[in-house]
Amino acid sequence: MAPPLSRGTCPEAGLDADEVGRIVPGLRAELAAAGHPWCAGAVVLAGRGDVVALHEAVGWALRYRSYDEHTGRGVELPAGERVPMRPGTVFDLASLTKLFTAVVAAQQIEAGVLDPERELTAYVPGLVAPGLTLRHLLTHTSGLRPELPLYDLPDAAARTARLAAEQPLTPPGAQRTYSDLNLLLTQTLLERVTGRPLDRLVAEGITGPLGMTSTRFAPPADWRPRIAATEDQRRPWGKLDRGLVHGTVHDENAYAMGGVAGHAGLFSTAWDLALFAHALLTGALPLRPELGFETDQAWFMGELAAPGRGAAGHTGFTGTSLVLDPASGAFLVLLANTVHPVRHRQGSAPRAAAATHLARALRRTG
Repeated sequence: MAPPLSRGTCPEAGLDADEVGRIVPGLRAELAAAGHPWCAGAVVLAGRGDVVALHEAVGWALRYRSYDEHTGRGVELPAGERVPMRPGTVFDLASLTKLFTAVVAAQQIEAGVLDPERELTAYVPGLVAPGLTLRHLLTHTSGLRPELPLYDLPDAAARTARLAAEQPLTPPGAQRTYSDLNLLLTQTLLERVTGRPLDRLVAEGITGPLGMTSTRFAPPADWRPRIAATEDQRRPWGKLDRGLVHGTVHDENAYAMGGVAGHAGLFSTAWDLALFAHALLTGALPLRPELGFETDQAWFMGELAAPGRGAAGHTGFTGTSLVLDPASGAFLVLLANTVHPVRHRQGSAPRAAAATHLARALRRTG
């Protein structure tokens, strides 16, 4: 069987080479910015259809030993100990994990196992407050607060009980409030209904069939040299005192859950995410943008976003993003370690700029 994706040229992908060629210099400029650069390094991949026209790395996967809160600067490693970013570098995906949880849920909906309109308590009594449905969770209209300090609780049973006790702050369906709790509850629902843990559902339903061999929860220790470092995680800016996080999940709740969580925990590469994107765009995986995806969001999709166009994707706190354009079959993966060595007001201007160049590359070729 021929591979679903191959590296090719911009003309082969139906993309304007000049516009695509502006993406990497833009990222290099961000790395060279004075003060606190947007990221230590990044990998960007862009393509259309079956062709990947751009796949390049810039900067460093590991640059800093720690963060000095007194100077507001990272403490740099000696040059010989730094690790350059490479196209195959593995990243902590953070909230891009939510897309995989949402796709697993969509697979169960298509299989007739779950009904997005049925109350969750009909499947799992006591899971959460009555009146909530899977659609509420996946559209972030449950009314639940954005997050809870589950990492402070002693075990899985206590975390499950705390989630079950949570009451919506607004009536279900009344407004959209982005919440990690929605995907944690989706994880619990999936695991209870299928009898399989989330990491197995993702492996059997997505990564295994697609040959995504560099995508998994809780990567083994021998992956660490390939993984981009994240944060020198300490209080008060972090929620736990862990030191430099490198090779384990950055999100504190996911860390407390052993690295497997519905909202965060997956690690992957740009190429593997391109396989995921291609499968969604071609129908090999169910793409239901209204369930779990952000749609037409210019703040990170740039000019790919337009009312009714249907661009879909997501971002992750560690600096990751994925954008799909079903109208053209184009996709953009931008993975950066923006929290290395510490979280900051990172913004999404570089994400939007890269997506805008891709949008213009599409327009110039018709």
